Amino acid sequence: MAYFDNDDDKPREECGVFGVFGNKEASLLTALGLHALQHRGQEACGIVSFDGKRFNSERHMGLVGEHFGGDLRQRLPGHSAIGHNRYSTQGRPMLRNIQPIFADLAIGGFAVAHNGNLTNARQVRQQLVRDGAIFQSTMDTEVILHLVARSPKKRFVDRLIDAMHQIEGGYALVGLTGKKLIGARDPIGLRPLVLGRLGTGYVLASETCALDIIGAEFVREIENGEVVVISEQGLESFRAFAPRPPSPCAFEYVYFARPDSFIQGRSVYEVRRRMGHQLAAETPADADVIVPVPDSGVPAALGFSEASGIPFQMGIIRNHYVGRTFIQPTQLGRQTAISKKHSPNRAALEGKRVILVDDSIVRGNTSKKIVQMVREAGAREIHFRSASPPILNPDFYGIDMAGKSELFAANHTHEEMVKELKVESLGFLSVPGLYKAIGEPLRNSMIPQFSDHCFTGEYPTPLVDYQQDQADKERQLSLLDDV
Repeated sequence: MAYFDNDDDKPREECGVFGVFGNKEASLLTALGLHALQHRGQEACGIVSFDGKRFNSERHMGLVGEHFGGDLRQRLPGHSAIGHNRYSTQGRPMLRNIQPIFADLAIGGFAVAHNGNLTNARQVRQQLVRDGAIFQSTMDTEVILHLVARSPKKRFVDRLIDAMHQIEGGYALVGLTGKKLIGARDPIGLRPLVLGRLGTGYVLASETCALDIIGAEFVREIENGEVVVISEQGLESFRAFAPRPPSPCAFEYVYFARPDSFIQGRSVYEVRRRMGHQLAAETPADADVIVPVPDSGVPAALGFSEASGIPFQMGIIRNHYVGRTFIQPTQLGRQTAISKKHSPNRAALEGKRVILVDDSIVRGNTSKKIVQMVREAGAREIHFRSASPPILNPDFYGIDMAGKSELFAANHTHEEMVKELKVESLGFLSVPGLYKAIGEPLRNSMIPQFSDHCFTGEYPTPLVDYQQDQADKERQLSLLDDV
């Protein structure tokens, strides 16, 4: 089992989904696709295939490469398969919470995997349990399975659409029946899903980088609120909801997506470089070198260097062999974590005025340690720059981010953050600057082109379970006041 560094200051990745239809090496292609999507979840992985007669399933704790080697055509045969990389945002890390999940329904076998988070999962689950449903896991994905099973609709696609109308939140899902591969996306397209073509077959994936690794041709993105059904007859598209403007998650551009992926036709790498250009324009500083916090800060740091004319230097070296899974059982372990992951390049830092560029600041823990490390390596001045706006609000759509009470920018003034980080200056990219870097200047803050709730607090869907929690807390406090 993998244990995660609880002191890591980054938002936890969501999950990655992948599906193949019409290829005799479907499970092998799925494993390769999941490998390309490993950055989206390192906790667990699973694959379900269908061989024409039966469904075959393997689910494991840990990384794809640790479990899905060898000739998968023997272990997971079939011309169709779906897979999932997991980082848990709903349900504890355990074998029964690994996706894809499978069940024999009245209409036949059905496997499903999803990326995202249902904001009313607890409410729907409680009603299902009251109605007699028996759950085998604690993850919100199983809610979808039960809703499909209980739908009175005749066609499978209508059952799925019926289920989608009962859930809230952000999701991209892949499903597999004995005859079909299904892909679906939430009404505003919060979570990503793309369609590819490989020979005469089709591929579904969270990101385009997963198509590249298997040599599949990118066809298009699955549209917000769309359901695609792929069978031997070809591809059919259904609209699950009335048309509305898409609002994909801005954090895909900031941090989650792999730099070599494309979102809405935009290179993620180029968007991050432009974030650096914009950051240099908005928050300049006199310095000798631009130093990224690797690896996610590199494209923005390159952009900052290009725009400012200040030389780019790899002043911090990341140890890629530590990974994200080493155990931190003691306070000493937590204190030394940063030295295991990052090492200073003293030749690039000593005596220099340094601009440190990172993709974002969440709790501030890692940022403080990075600054301390650079200072101890001899930096004369340190100016910290974040290539995203201040994170002021938690996410409820599949990003496992700290609660509001832990968010650095939500609980400190600018002056307090400078003092806490122990830097000469601190700068964040503005929200309009983020939109400009993405390529769509902010036209209307009331109807944003992207889900930017982490920065603005404008949540695009109802937060049913969270709002119920808040109401329960207020009720409890009022009862205490009456005592």
